[in-house]
Amino acid sequence: MADLFDTAKGKPRAKGKAPAAPAPAGRAPRGGSYSAKDIEVLEGLEPVRRRPGMYIGGTDERALHHLVAEVLDNAMDEAVAGQASWIELSLDADGYCTVRDNGRGIPVDPHPRDKKKSALEVILTTLHSGAKFGDKVYNTSGGLHGVGVSVVNALSDHLIAEVARDQELWRQEFARGAPKGKLKKIGPARNRRGTEIRFHPDPEIFGKEARLKPGRVYRMARAKAYLFGGVEIRWSCDPKLIARDDDTPAKETLHFEGGLREFLDHTMGERAMATETPFAEAHDLPGDEGRVEWAIAWPLDEDGVIHSYCNTVPTVEGGSHESGLRSGLAKGIRNHAALVKNRKAQNITAEDAADGALILLSLFIREPQFQGQTKEKLVMADAQRLVEASVRDHVEHWLSADKSRADDLLDHVTRRMDARLAKRETKELQRKTATRKVRLPGKLADCTRDSREGTEIFLVEGDSAGGSAKQARKRETQAILPLRGKILNVASAGRDKLKANQEIQDLLQALGCGSGDAYRDENLRYERVIIMTDADVDGAHIASLLMTFFYKEMPELIANGHLYLAMPPLYRLTKGGTTVYARDDADKDRILKSVFKDSGKVEIGRFKGLGEMMAHQLRETTMDPAKRTLIRVQIPDRAKKEDAAEVKRTLKLVDALMGRNPELRLKFIQEHAPEATELDV
Repeated sequence: MADLFDTAKGKPRAKGKAPAAPAPAGRAPRGGSYSAKDIEVLEGLEPVRRRPGMYIGGTDERALHHLVAEVLDNAMDEAVAGQASWIELSLDADGYCTVRDNGRGIPVDPHPRDKKKSALEVILTTLHSGAKFGDKVYNTSGGLHGVGVSVVNALSDHLIAEVARDQELWRQEFARGAPKGKLKKIGPARNRRGTEIRFHPDPEIFGKEARLKPGRVYRMARAKAYLFGGVEIRWSCDPKLIARDDDTPAKETLHFEGGLREFLDHTMGERAMATETPFAEAHDLPGDEGRVEWAIAWPLDEDGVIHSYCNTVPTVEGGSHESGLRSGLAKGIRNHAALVKNRKAQNITAEDAADGALILLSLFIREPQFQGQTKEKLVMADAQRLVEASVRDHVEHWLSADKSRADDLLDHVTRRMDARLAKRETKELQRKTATRKVRLPGKLADCTRDSREGTEIFLVEGDSAGGSAKQARKRETQAILPLRGKILNVASAGRDKLKANQEIQDLLQALGCGSGDAYRDENLRYERVIIMTDADVDGAHIASLLMTFFYKEMPELIANGHLYLAMPPLYRLTKGGTTVYARDDADKDRILKSVFKDSGKVEIGRFKGLGEMMAHQLRETTMDPAKRTLIRVQIPDRAKKEDAAEVKRTLKLVDALMGRNPELRLKFIQEHAPEATELDV
């Protein structure tokens, strides 16, 4: 009997009556019928005004400026087609934007399908109308869907279109997409041709406070001028619109024959690059499919970004052409690495080659396929294939033409590869130990202070020196980590060897800050990291290996001023109750001539190593902050252009002295042998 009871009303339901559909939980059922009269048919430009998000992605500031982009793209299409040489773009104090070109001008003759309307009116009031669906008028274009300028018209409370064509000037006005009258002939157009669109964004759509931003529109115009060197864009803006802290010019002519290379130089500014010259090329695609141009620099600060365009339209979400460039770049570098037998660089990925680089990419192609009307992403398999092949071939030729440039780039990308792998290993370790307390190396004698401030860790060679240092240290602030002999030379070791080396893993664990891209300065457990080795040739070699490790794996640790070299004495000089320590032979001679002058015979003792020093001697000479001498290790600032030459010199010196190639070391020794006057052999 339950099916005969209407629970909604609490009374029996008539026999034979179908049960009502249940309402969604927590919501009352919606009433009303649903019939043919409920079906709306939106005509003309009404769909645009009802749902602007479908056409320009919303009604926010980005969408507002998309109106300018749509009109400017049409003018750029005329320029790229070779029909216009200049474009005027202006913002007025009353909120109007005007775009004018000297192209062919929108046709004004009656449209064949609706002879009561001119072609101009059809284009401005009808969605999916235009001359860009085929390839008879435009070879490549940014406007493809035939909705751009009609959408601008629909979302403007006032739009004026002027066309100078066949020595005649025509004008028609519109309000919120509807014509305010017929197309009118104004008179003769002396020495003038092209189209002018002047529009005012509708406050009903974008809000009463919405305003076009001069800086944003100016940057848009400048980017367009860089993308096509054959056009001159004449920018102007009412000075009242420019804020005091805005450096946007009120008037400027934008014309850049250098194209993307000039754009890259402007964007890079004074930043130092891994290669002396950027990788900038332009290439016609096979089969008259279009043209691709790119400009790439690898800034040493590795703060990179990619800006891509298709038919002068910015593709902010990337797409197929970006994927093709990244893949072609990696393949080209790997192919060159194989040619020069650089096995390490043959393992790089697109992430190593492209991430951290400053990349500008412009593609002109027939009938591109975008994702959505706002054209923010290119989705086209052919584009990926064509761009990849072009970039791969050109990067191989570019590297083969200059060995020094190729070496610089291979070194840069392999360091990024090492950093990527180190970051991945650190993440894996963090996942494994996420629920466990971090375990420190058993041989680490840690300091007792909880905060990093004022603390330091001494890296010493061997357990013997470690024993003396542990006795000499100040427990609260000084930690000791003994290392067994000479650590791995990271400049010539692969990633697997680094991961398997216990000494390096102990060091990474003790410092706690990660390495490579995973390095986090705030996680470093000590304020100072001090390399304390014997004052002899072996000690200097161990110190060099440790500095190489920090330079390759943790350059930020050095740049932030955390790495130091201790200066232990090599000699002890004694006469009566006077004892003085000397760092080296030169220091010993100076002391003999000054402190012990005319003192007779002086007892001179030479330390064979830190392990032979008494704890109080090591404390007094090397570990006591009040008496010791430390040398801070520094490297050139990778972010400064003026330090670029020094950065490259340092990189090459490290590779020559610590890398795999023994011929480079021999060459260095031969070149600098005359400078060696005293040898400790």
